Amino acid sequence: MPPAIIDTRNVALAVLLTLVGSIAMAQSGAGPPLEGTYWKAVELAGAPTPVQDPTREAHLEFHADGRVSGSDGCNRLAGTFQRNGDRLTFGQMIGTQMACIDPSGNEAPFREALRVAGRLRLAGDRLELMDANGTRVAGFIATRQPPTAALAGTSWQLIKFEGGDGATLRPDNSAKYTIQLLAGGSLTTRIDCNRGRGTWESSGPNQIAFGPLALTRAKCPPGSLYDQMVKQWGNMRSFVVKDGHLFLSLKADGGTYEFEPVKKNNP
Repeated sequence: MPPAIIDTRNVALAVLLTLVGSIAMAQSGAGPPLEGTYWKAVELAGAPTPVQDPTREAHLEFHADGRVSGSDGCNRLAGTFQRNGDRLTFGQMIGTQMACIDPSGNEAPFREALRVAGRLRLAGDRLELMDANGTRVAGFIATRQPPTAALAGTSWQLIKFEGGDGATLRPDNSAKYTIQLLAGGSLTTRIDCNRGRGTWESSGPNQIAFGPLALTRAKCPPGSLYDQMVKQWGNMRSFVVKDGHLFLSLKADGGTYEFEPVKKNNP
């Protein structure tokens, strides 16, 4: 039987196609997905973004249910998005209306980029937004969420207070002592028999400050931690999240409040 004749051109073509397919698969899986990733803005309106405060840097977070949230570098934003292949459009965005000190200049071009965006490009750890003409209007990189930003949108209930003298105080009911840290720097709280609203901000890693509270004026029963917490509210200066718990410490080693995430069945 004569030896089989192998067409080396076909073999070369098959190898080339295999390599191309492997490279394409590697590239498609090399970067993070659009949803569930923290995308930090690094380019807006054709120019690099200036150095940003990590506590309020311009960014986007896409969620699997079609929602999108983020910040323009000053105010928090939330809305919806629609994606079909490389086509991407944003619905109407709503945002907080804070007057930020030392604005970065990212606010206007960031919002304009979302308004005119019509397409996206994902390449590795980079996300680009283009308008209908294919002009790049914004560039983002996938990065770790700053720890301070991770506090926004969280809710906590008090477990105990440990004073600088070693004394420990526990609430009669943790569900009656709660703090909800809202995006944009506002908060709601319940301190025993009263409810209130206020503000919070973080000016650096593990730093936190609370503004004055607007509270209801019910008289709480004996043994309540209400008077103590209200008195010490403005003295909380630092925080740490450890093992899923939030620790808020008073200045001058005055003590630490320990909180756990609010249970879903709390009223």
